[in-house]
Amino acid sequence: MKMENLEIKESDLLEKVIEYMNTGRGDEMTEEMAQRSLRQSQDAIRQTMELNTRYHTPEEIVAIMSEMTGEKVDDSFRMFPPFYTDFGRNIHLGKNVFINSSCHFQDQGGIYIGNDVLIGHNVVLATVDHDLNPYDRHNHYAPIHIGDRVWIGASAVITKGVRIGNGAVVAAGAVVTKDVPDNTIVGGVPARVLKVVTDSEQK
Repeated sequence: MKMENLEIKESDLLEKVIEYMNTGRGDEMTEEMAQRSLRQSQDAIRQTMELNTRYHTPEEIVAIMSEMTGEKVDDSFRMFPPFYTDFGRNIHLGKNVFINSSCHFQDQGGIYIGNDVLIGHNVVLATVDHDLNPYDRHNHYAPIHIGDRVWIGASAVITKGVRIGNGAVVAAGAVVTKDVPDNTIVGGVPARVLKVVTDSEQK
């Protein structure tokens, strides 16, 4: 019974931590919440080490990602490891998502990925940055939302608070700091709109 109560407390604390991060606050976390966040990060390290250090079938990868995220990942999910995350429990995956090798998801602020999404090699999704005050570099959180049918090219970086619209393409090497409209192609540093995908190209 004591173990069950401990597990419930841990689960409740984690929910509080995630709720706190999802509000964008970063300078008022209690010590108890900070310690629970650290334990979750350690869990993510363990899970990614398990994922990355030996071969797993596609079905096993789905199971590991379900454990890591705390949500049932759809059987259509595919990934080529290695994969890296420093939290794990604030990643939310749609159906028919493919993640290529060596991607880094910093997900404390929340990463929401829609259906039919392709994510290339070495993509970084970063939902956390720090205050500009050099004497108080506390965290700032904001979610990244990736719509349906999005293609993110290799080595792109998506920063906190960005929304990628449905059908959009992020070119390889782009650094995306602002929202991307539906059905547009963006590229560059910082990324800008290069092209609008026409109706004929969408078919």
